[in-house]
Amino acid sequence: MSVSKQKRRLKIKKRIRNIIVGTKDAPRLTVFRSNKEIYASLIDDTKGITICSASSLEQTVSKEKITKTEKAGLVGSLIAKKASEKGVKKCAFDRNGYLYHGRVKSLADSAREGGLNF
Repeated sequence: MSVSKQKRRLKIKKRIRNIIVGTKDAPRLTVFRSNKEIYASLIDDTKGITICSASSLEQTVSKEKITKTEKAGLVGSLIAKKASEKGVKKCAFDRNGYLYHGRVKSLADSAREGGLNF
């Protein structure tokens, strides 16, 4: 019996979330990937608040006529910039059940280059 892609991703997501917890000093950098867009958020799980977020819908990213992987890279650098403004240097990366490949990897690499450590 095969499991659908969505059920498989949710199963992996639960496994990841049992391990990764965001704190004030090292919030959780979570990624959501839709068919057209990509979103990234820094979350403090102890207080249950979002510190900052970025997406490919923001004007600085959406006006560019580039591929989705390149947009993910721009979102990664944007979230790193916003995090440094809030004083966040270290975080835990939550790939949200997606494979560490393509757009997710591009976002993570750009966030690392922007100054986030994970």
